[in-house]
Amino acid sequence: MFGLTLLGAVHTAFALVALVAGYAMLLRHGRIDGASTWGRLYVWCTVVTCLTAFGIFRHGGFNIAHTLAIVTLVTLAIAAAAARTRFLGGFSPYAETLGYSATLFFHMIPGLNETFTRVPVGAPLFTGPDDPALQKAIGVVLLLFLIVMAAQAWRIRKGPAAARQPHPA
Repeated sequence: MFGLTLLGAVHTAFALVALVAGYAMLLRHGRIDGASTWGRLYVWCTVVTCLTAFGIFRHGGFNIAHTLAIVTLVTLAIAAAAARTRFLGGFSPYAETLGYSATLFFHMIPGLNETFTRVPVGAPLFTGPDDPALQKAIGVVLLLFLIVMAAQAWRIRKGPAAARQPHPA
């Protein structure tokens, strides 16, 4: 289906679960909380997605998607460490919240490319990673994430009471 190998299908399934969990938390709480049930689901599905990405070579050998998987794993580790240890002092809440949000954006880069170079079947929206239309789509998604992350930083700056209030969807 859609030209996926078994590893590609497993990779995609975990990525989709991570996306649902990440966006559910983002929309409901305004952030991904790695300590919550949905947050742990997001983190572990993202880790599996990154690890399975290393076995996928649809576009040749080691490429930018593999590099993005490494960046995602490092960002997850920093966000989790910031949450658990507060090693960055007053910047730890920012590193945690913005780090998890950045990883959700990182999901979108290969997600948009791999989905819309296959869909709709027979007439995909993008021709590949260098397609200018894909570059624009990723730019729009980046802009939206920068707006969300600015709002998250503002809520952290306002203090714990503002961070606990529901985030408007």
